[in-house]
Amino acid sequence: MNNFVIGSVTMFKPDGTVETANIHVSGDKISAITRGEVTGATVIDGRGKFATPGLVNAHTHASMTLLRSYSDDKALMDWLQKDIWPIEDKMTRHDIYWGAALAAVEMIRGGTTAFADMYGPCMEEVAKVVDESGLRGSLSRGLIGFADGNGERIAGNVELYKNFHGAANGRITVMFGPHAIYTCPPDYLRKVAAEAAKLGAEVHMHMNETQTEIDDCLKAHGKRPFEVVAETGLFDNGTLAAHCVYLSDDEIEIIKRKKIRVAHNPGSNMKLASGIAPVTKLLANGVTVALGTDGASSNNNLDMLEEARLAALLAKVDTLNPLAVPAAQALQMATDFGAQALGLQNVGRLEVGCKADIVLWDMSGVEWQPNYNPVSLLIYAANSAAADTVIVDGKILMQARELKTLDAEKICAEFTACANRLTGKA
Repeated sequence: MNNFVIGSVTMFKPDGTVETANIHVSGDKISAITRGEVTGATVIDGRGKFATPGLVNAHTHASMTLLRSYSDDKALMDWLQKDIWPIEDKMTRHDIYWGAALAAVEMIRGGTTAFADMYGPCMEEVAKVVDESGLRGSLSRGLIGFADGNGERIAGNVELYKNFHGAANGRITVMFGPHAIYTCPPDYLRKVAAEAAKLGAEVHMHMNETQTEIDDCLKAHGKRPFEVVAETGLFDNGTLAAHCVYLSDDEIEIIKRKKIRVAHNPGSNMKLASGIAPVTKLLANGVTVALGTDGASSNNNLDMLEEARLAALLAKVDTLNPLAVPAAQALQMATDFGAQALGLQNVGRLEVGCKADIVLWDMSGVEWQPNYNPVSLLIYAANSAAADTVIVDGKILMQARELKTLDAEKICAEFTACANRLTGKA
């Protein structure tokens, strides 16, 4: 059991305000929030720190750290077909593990405590990394329908679910991962929907990322992507939809009706020139909008604090409204909404009974001065290196910037060997 108190810390409350309090942790949960002096307990000094829920990366491809900077400044389909997919075909189980391990180091150091990962094959290697690192992971096998004539990939996702859903004391959950409408025809999506329904599993899928995707779908099916996918029954299982850049009003109605959660990826969408998702419109319609980094090969990092800043700024530019997505809402999208997007219960908020997934941000840096508003400073001024202490399920994964569960030096050495073998680049 982990029993300690984070004393006299400035904390981000679920209502978006802040206060100074003591956060009591018992086992894997926040057991009390008190004011005043703390006695008779193991105390972590929270003075000069800002406590927030752990950041949640609602859409990424962790092992794509192996392809960071390998191919940049290209259109999405050229980038995928000519550069990324050919290298991914060479990846081994060993590569997937060390790519995910490096991603875990980067995420912990940046204050991320949970992530939704769609990749494959060998997603059990990512599950091992989640278990060893102490992070939370929502994992799905990336399913390419055109390359799965015998259903082997779907069967692999079924096995992943049976073997790992609820593993690592509940920190691992499993979804099904059909890649996109342009790689998974409707008949294939029906098969995925049927298998997911049998298990009670949810779905994680790329949706409406580019205008080309919309145009091709209209040409092939006479309907827009959300309309086509809705007819397959896939959305009936509970869905996390990544990107959602180009949406019609009818598609937003489908998202609302099916209670689809959206993972907004501002950094990746900007870099690939995919467009700007209608975040403010989705939020106004009551849609849960979380944040994701996408893979490190298209972003090119796993910095969720940067995504929160980009989400706030991009919404203002898109609407020409400085009130769009204020700092507190951006932080909520990166924490509470992210947990909801992954289907996590009692995660993403600092309140009694919730899981003790907590980040302490060091406010001693010059970028935090003067400290009128720590929420504003975290979103608009700070950087991820301010993450001082990271706690998941009541277990300390990093304290005073020192990793407690992972050997970063060994991981970097193994990772570099994998990357060099795959790409031939030093």
